[in-house]
Amino acid sequence: MTVPNPFAPLPENANRSAWSPLDEYLWHTCDILADLLEGRLADRPLVATTARLDQGDRALAVGPGQRSTWRALGDGRYQHSDVVAVGSPALVIGSLVGSALGNSTRRRQAARDAQPRWVVDGSGAVTLTPRRLHFANSACELDLDWRALSAIELVAPDTFQTSFISMRGQQVMTRVHTPWASLAFVVAAITAFPAHPRLLSRGWLPSDFEQRCALLGRPCRPAAQPTAEQRAH
Repeated sequence: MTVPNPFAPLPENANRSAWSPLDEYLWHTCDILADLLEGRLADRPLVATTARLDQGDRALAVGPGQRSTWRALGDGRYQHSDVVAVGSPALVIGSLVGSALGNSTRRRQAARDAQPRWVVDGSGAVTLTPRRLHFANSACELDLDWRALSAIELVAPDTFQTSFISMRGQQVMTRVHTPWASLAFVVAAITAFPAHPRLLSRGWLPSDFEQRCALLGRPCRPAAQPTAEQRAH
């Protein structure tokens, strides 16, 4: 399935601010990537993070985030109520009807809960490094090595989607909503998915971004087409 370009041009009559908060993150994303590709990360100031880092690794960016997982809320089972009613016919009929309606409601709810959907797991701090993504949350922590991911996608300007095999051997599809989503996508792509269509087509960055940066007096360092070959050099 083809995922729409999250940075597709807006309609001509659509209002667009000269410089949005997301543009600021994208500008810094390009700056970070330029240093990454040029091997100049050591020249950048250290970024503070509470995430545990392997030796030789360093934080590229830290920011707010929210995790969502594609999953069902239930397995289709529900508590079936069997009523034994005694008394007058009206009371018996009323009890049986009430029980049947309750069972029907619980059955429909159980069926709805068995359908997978995006479920918000929690909010936390996102740390990105050249090697991994770390999402800090005591209940739904993530620590994802780029090379351990099965698939990646940028499904919205602020949403990085990925799938991986959990420690229980289950396929997990999750989304991290963060203003650093483009940085997460492109670093993951450079590291483990160098032929990803969105990386090769510049789809992780608005097509007019560099031009707008220049017009606003904030030249953007060229990082629109990073490839594995560029990084190797």
